[in-house]
This record gives sequence, structure tokens and C-alpha cells, in this order.
Amino acid sequence: MTSTAKPRTGLPVWRVGKPDAFLAAAVDVARNAVETIAKPAEIGPHIAARSEGERVVTHLFESRLAGYGGWQWYAVVTRNSRSKVVTVSELGLLPSEDSILAPEWVPWAKRVRPEDEATEAEELADEAGVPVDADDDGGPSDEDVATSGDEQENDDADDIEAD
Repeated sequence: MTSTAKPRTGLPVWRVGKPDAFLAAAVDVARNAVETIAKPAEIGPHIAARSEGERVVTHLFESRLAGYGGWQWYAVVTRNSRSKVVTVSELGLLPSEDSILAPEWVPWAKRVRPEDEATEAEELADEAGVPVDADDDGGPSDEDVATSGDEQENDDADDIEAD
């Protein structure tokens, strides 16, 4: 009985096959190309050269970019038939199996928690003008004191102008 692994969302499905030997050896060309979009210190060691098809190879480098742990820089290189000239087709940054990916999507109805519903009740009360304080001790809040003080100062200013 054989089991087929389900591919993870967000990860590329690599073609199998032996990579072109000339392109697989072009690690320096691939690294120099990645250095055009990243600082040399952000590019780690070469991880692999994988075949994408006939005369197309993807070189993977470890990412040392802050906030992108487990990600990999990639450079896709190719060449014409019987040519020794390596051409860089594409560059970028990809997540790997070790990187942090977003969790699988969960429908909204299954994501609602009891505390989320309490938040909705507080928002409705705020819209209606009814104050809802979780730490209400019965006395005026700092905002109430500050607001009433401002109104008192404005009333005094009106009295002075009226005189």
C-alpha cells in the first residue's frame, strides 16, 4: 500500500528529474543574480539545484533576511541547446516547509468565540451611547474628569466674554 503525500499549500511542486549538469554547476551565477535583489549578508549557503524541465534549473539559497526564517532565495537559470551561456530567468524569495505559513482557512462561523460576541455587545452599547467599562468601580473615569474640566473652563471663558 503506497501513500501519496498531499502537497502543502503555498509550496511549489518541483518537477522530478536530473537537472542539467552545466546549469546545476552555475551556483555562482545564481548567487550573483540573487545579490542584485538582496544584500550578500542576507543570502545563506546554497541548498539545492532542482530541475524545472529541460535546460531549466532552480538554485535555492538559505535566507538570512530578518523576519523570513525558513524562507529561501531562488534563481531560475536556463540555457539554449548546445550553448554554454547561462541566462537568469527569475529571482525571488519562497517559503519552505520550515517557514511560518498562514494557517489553513477556517470559515467565519467556526472562528467566532464567546469573547468575540462580548466585544460585539460592547460595540453596540458604545454606538447607543451607553458606556461599558469592564473595570468600572462606580466613580467617574479619567476621561470623564478631563472632559468635565474642559467644559467648565469653556463655560468660564464664555462668562468673561459676555461681561
